[in-house]
This record gives sequence, C-alpha cells and structure tokens, in this order.
Amino acid sequence: MAVLFRDFYYIDAEMGRAARGDLLVEGGRIARLGKDLPEPPGGETVRGEGKALLVPGFVNGHTHAAMVLLRGLGEELPVMEWLQERIWPVEAGLLPEHIYWGTRGAVMEMAATGTTCFCDMYFEMDEVARAASERGMRCCLSRGLTGDDPAKVQEGADLFRRWHGRDHITVQLGPHAPYTVSLEAMKSIMALAEEIGAGVHFHFLEAEWEPSFIKEKYGLSPGAYLEEAGLLGSGPAILAHCVWFPPSEIPGLAGTTATVAHNPSSNMKLGSGHAPAQAFLDGGVPLSLGTDGAASNNRLDLWEEMRLCALLHKGALKDPTVMTARDVFRMATLSGAASAGFSDVGLLREGWQADLVMIDLDRPHYIGWDRENIVDFLVYAGSSSDILGTMCAGKWLYRDGEFPGQDHDAVMGEVTRCREDLLRRAARRQP
Repeated sequence: MAVLFRDFYYIDAEMGRAARGDLLVEGGRIARLGKDLPEPPGGETVRGEGKALLVPGFVNGHTHAAMVLLRGLGEELPVMEWLQERIWPVEAGLLPEHIYWGTRGAVMEMAATGTTCFCDMYFEMDEVARAASERGMRCCLSRGLTGDDPAKVQEGADLFRRWHGRDHITVQLGPHAPYTVSLEAMKSIMALAEEIGAGVHFHFLEAEWEPSFIKEKYGLSPGAYLEEAGLLGSGPAILAHCVWFPPSEIPGLAGTTATVAHNPSSNMKLGSGHAPAQAFLDGGVPLSLGTDGAASNNRLDLWEEMRLCALLHKGALKDPTVMTARDVFRMATLSGAASAGFSDVGLLREGWQADLVMIDLDRPHYIGWDRENIVDFLVYAGSSSDILGTMCAGKWLYRDGEFPGQDHDAVMGEVTRCREDLLRRAARRQP
C-alpha cells in the first residue's frame, strides 16, 4: 500500500539542513519527494503538520539478536569469565525454536527504537532469517563459526546460497574471533568468501589481551594479521569492536572494504574500554554503530548508542569538537547500511528503500530546534521514546506503540517460555 507523508520535515546524513515537504512511498521505495504531492488512490496519508520528522531507519551494525534470552545473566563479570562461565554454558542448550522466538522479541525491541536493519552473528541462522523475514525487517546475517570444522564453514556458505538477496536479507560468513578460529582456517574462510561473493563479519580486538595473543601465536601485529588472513581483500568486512586496535596501524585500514562496528555500551559495560573511534574517522575508516547482544548491553537501542558515542569520545579526548552528532548519525544510518551490503538504504532519496523513522517533534525537549541544528537535537536531546513509527521497505514495523500484524502478548509469552526453558536446561547440565 502506498503511503504519503504530508508536510513533514526530513533529513539524512548527507543533507546539510532539514527540508520540509511531502514524501511518497510506493512499492517499498521512496517514489517522490516534493510539495503538495497528490494523495495516492487507495493509499494512506500521514499528516505531519510541520510537527514531525522523518529520518532513515537505524542500522544495528553488530548484534546477536536472540541473546535477548540471556539478558541479565552474569552481570558485571570480566568478559572471558562472563563468556566461559555464564554465556557459553547456557548457549549450549539453545534450540532452533529458542533462536526464532528470541529473534522475534529482539525485532520488536529494535523496531520500537527505530532500527530497520540489523547485522547479526549467531547460531541457527535460518531461524533468524525466518523471524526477520516474517516481520519485514532488513538484516545481514552470518553463522558464527568457531574451530576448524569444515562442516561449520559449509553451513555459512549454505546460508549464503539460501538467503542472500532474498526478503531484504544479505548474508556474510562469520568467523568468530582470532582466538576461536585458527589463522589457517581464517584463510580458508576468506578464500570461500571470495569464491561465493560473500562479505565477512568478525569479532576483532574486543579484549585487551588479544593483540598480545596474536603476536605470541602468529608473530603478527593486528594489521598484519588482517592482511595475512585475507580480511582486507576485495570483499566487505565488518570488524566488530576493535577496542584495542593500535592507532599507528589505522592507516592500513583506510581504502579497504573494512568497516569498524563500534559498540560503545557493550564495551564499556564489560570493562573492555572503548575503540579509538575518532582516530578511525580521522583516518578515513568507515564506522558503524552496534549494540552487541542484549546480554552485554543490555539494550538494543541504537538511538541511545548515538548519544553515548558522541559523549564518550568528547570526554575521553577532552575535546568537544570530536565525534559530532553528524558523525554518529551517519554511522547509525548510511554507514551501517553500506556495511551490511545495502547500496540503496540509509538516505532519503527517490528510488531508495523506504526505511524510515517517524519522530514527534512536538515535545518540550525539542523547543529551539531548526533546520540546521535538528541532528544535534536528535542526538543530544532526543531519545527513542520520541518515535511515532518505524517503517522498513514501506511496511510498518511499529506504529503508535503497536506492532502491526502481530500479537504482542503472544510473542512476549513465547519469548518468556523460551528463556525459562533455556535456563532449566542449563541448570540440569550443571554438576
């Protein structure tokens, strides 16, 4: 169904100032932008009356959606203790239905906070694809791969062949991290990625000990490791975290197809530190924003990540001019979409995908906004509670507190059941 947004302000990461006018959505895309556009026959007209704003949908550049089932487990533990003692033992009991319903819950949570696309690495990714596809949310999926088992690598390739390019879905290969996948296995995975035309999603340098591990095991610096593994080749690569990436090696990432997925909340909560994000930007390395999983954040709110990202780096560098609101707005929209393999997502342009967030500007904390400063107001004053609606490819995912086309209570009940079942399974396995 066509939707006409009448008399809205709208802005994206490449517009110098907000425009005011109409935006017509047809066939899942932005068909026209202009003034006094005719109402679509048989369609819907949403009236902004100059009191609402449209922005591109947010892209969660790195997450593990179904980990909403593990939220609150192992709070305030060091990252490896958290993983080895609290997370991995519970994950050992995951069933396909857990992944499906956990993702359904995550999709609701993300839609309500303005996310229209997410980059996910986890298990049973056909269930993630099914959950996202049924609800109409865009995603970039990778099957998390650990060890050297060729069968697991083949699972990633099979996922690519089944889902890549279907139902608003892209697929990447997902080697987990340097400490869970050998260098030789990484080379094989990268060769396969090049053969089938897939990108790669990889955890890199999240913990302080990782650079030393790479040096001791392989005799390589982080940048040399990426080169040796083939991660800086021709295909797109999401490097999640990069908290301990040496600033001196950042120039080596510039001009490659790598995007660094910055996860400020998760990295701070786990005590890992924070990535040298401003140095990446200054060095010409694309950045996206991610929440990581709900077990380590504990929210899936990209809007909150924007504000935290801007404030964190200003404070850490003692410089209020760095990591601007415009920078983080681009990271959360256009740069995230590009890292996920979508070339027509993230801007409000005719012919681009209609992934939109509708925001209520008629609130006290927006008093004083204008066309030039609206992005500053969004990042520093606004929050996801201002969202009136979230649309992906012309389909409403969230509207006025509701989730069109799904039974909220039924989904919540299934997610709760799956969490309880998962914890029971974990308790039975304990000695």
